[in-house]
Amino acid sequence: MNFAQFERRAHEIFDGIPPEYRGGIEYVAVSEEALPHPELPEVYTLGECATGELDLGFEVPEEVRSGVHLYFGSFQALAEQDPDFDWEGELYETLTHEIRHHRESTAGEDALEDFDYAADENFKRREGVAYDPLFYRAGEPLDDGGWEVDGDVFAEITLTAGQFDRLKEIEADVAGRRVSLPRPERMGDVCFLFLEGFRDGPGETALVLVRRLGTMESIRGLFHREAPEVLEWSVEPQDWHLVDDDGD
Repeated sequence: MNFAQFERRAHEIFDGIPPEYRGGIEYVAVSEEALPHPELPEVYTLGECATGELDLGFEVPEEVRSGVHLYFGSFQALAEQDPDFDWEGELYETLTHEIRHHRESTAGEDALEDFDYAADENFKRREGVAYDPLFYRAGEPLDDGGWEVDGDVFAEITLTAGQFDRLKEIEADVAGRRVSLPRPERMGDVCFLFLEGFRDGPGETALVLVRRLGTMESIRGLFHREAPEVLEWSVEPQDWHLVDDDGD
């Protein structure tokens, strides 16, 4: 897809979205530039919502008016990395994503920014660079407990060091199922236990052990702020099993 085709389809897709959903978005601007992530290679910003951009100078605007900016160069860079890149699908998803930013901003909500943060940190984890170990809490809450971030599922249990040491097996609810698995050698401050083969298809499933700090540890932490110890363990299918209703 060249720039002219991209720009035309962007406006066609935008015009096809019902006015009640895109109300307040005054324009869609398409740029030829690419916006690479400042820290993560091969990650690009596809679009941005300039929330309230047209309201500057108005003390109390009757309606928040925004614009959507799309970066053709970013789409092009990703297409060069992936021969199966879906131009139409990515363009539609980016436009609706930025419109949702506008709608949530006008409603005083920040859920989408939280999801973006969680996705960014999850990508860092996958790439093996430093990340916020509790990023998944900003993901999308699941009905059966836990969180989902970009197709990955995370469940959490909190343990003191003493509780962890007394365990031989760990039981927890993960994605609506009760799972039992051996206790890892160490827990650190945050320990990701990735359950291999837990779900069909793409996406990882992790049980996250979070160490609960005692009172003195919390006080010491106010004066000695060190990076948390984050561990990751892979649990093979033969090493975990589901616990049925009878406890077997």
